[in-house]
Amino acid sequence: MANMDVRPIRNEADYDWALGEIERYFANEPRRGAKEAARFDVLAALIDAYEAKHWPIEPPDPVEAIRYRMGQAGFSQADLTRLVGSRSRASEILNRRRPLTMERAWKLHREWQIPADALLRPYRTTGA
Repeated sequence: MANMDVRPIRNEADYDWALGEIERYFANEPRRGAKEAARFDVLAALIDAYEAKHWPIEPPDPVEAIRYRMGQAGFSQADLTRLVGSRSRASEILNRRRPLTMERAWKLHREWQIPADALLRPYRTTGA
């Protein structure tokens, strides 16, 4: 295999270099299995690792995750009511007056495909 010409990303200068290198592949995507495709994959993995270390993106808290999924899928508060058992319970959850139980978190994960790690994160409520 030809020289891949990649290097570790240890600082912002290395990161900028890697971004410049990978940018050209966006306009001219390499064929799967080609040498350049392997280089693209390595650069993408290095960039991803550097970004995850230096600029991690925290998952949303449970209420934000529920609201996002409701908007994304067109679910209403009535849909949440059917899932959690009562209109008042749905309102309390959305208004942060009552935390999710494990059972409700599991239902939301299973029925609405909300990532479990987002539903199980600790978050503040205003009290029951």
